[in-house]
Amino acid sequence: MARVTVEDCVTKVPNRFELVMIASQRARDVSAGSSITIERDNDKNPVVALREIADGTIDLAELKESVIKGLQNYVEMDEPEDDEMDLLAIQQDHNEDGEPVMVIETASELEGTLAPDAFGDVVIADKND
Repeated sequence: MARVTVEDCVTKVPNRFELVMIASQRARDVSAGSSITIERDNDKNPVVALREIADGTIDLAELKESVIKGLQNYVEMDEPEDDEMDLLAIQQDHNEDGEPVMVIETASELEGTLAPDAFGDVVIADKND
């Protein structure tokens, strides 16, 4: 059989960059054990992938979706439950011994430690009261 050229595949996938991405994904799939849809004829996996694209024996939409999934970096994380958030807040406010991380007794100690309006109105009680 004649060698597969890019021109044979460009009729199926007109964008050459997209063709390379799809063919490489298909070659990786074949290397991972996916069954081939044509005779191998002692060809390597990239050539088999190009021949399958040229013959139209594979689903290009499925391969495109596989390429997109393989290139995605964003992984959606589940938000923690309210109870977990409360527990995390409590753990952050106390050290291993259960003691508060910061104890502020006077207004001068408070200056510069919090952003303005971080906790709304802050009232500091004097020890003398």
